[in-house]
Amino acid sequence: MHETIQVSTTTETKADAERIAAALVAQRLAACVQVAGPISSCYRWQGKIETAEEWLCTAKTTRETYDQVEQAIRGLHPYDEPEIIAVPIVAGSPSYLAWLREQVGEE
Repeated sequence: MHETIQVSTTTETKADAERIAAALVAQRLAACVQVAGPISSCYRWQGKIETAEEWLCTAKTTRETYDQVEQAIRGLHPYDEPEIIAVPIVAGSPSYLAWLREQVGEE
């Protein structure tokens, strides 16, 4: 069985987040991508502490497609070093997880 994961990234604009979300779903790299925001981020960049308003993308996909998801996000993302992290989905509605797996990959 394909392990299900959530992959998240943040962007500076809602338009960038929506573009990434649409591309991942259209390419069948994710079953669903939620866009939330704006959120406030605090991080260290080039030796300085920065704060920024960002938009969060959370993609539901499978572990097997992670490398393709990362590559797609990097290709669309405007940041020099975008946050791209994945966490396992350890439990969920069996019917939802089955639907998720059906939506990812080849038709």
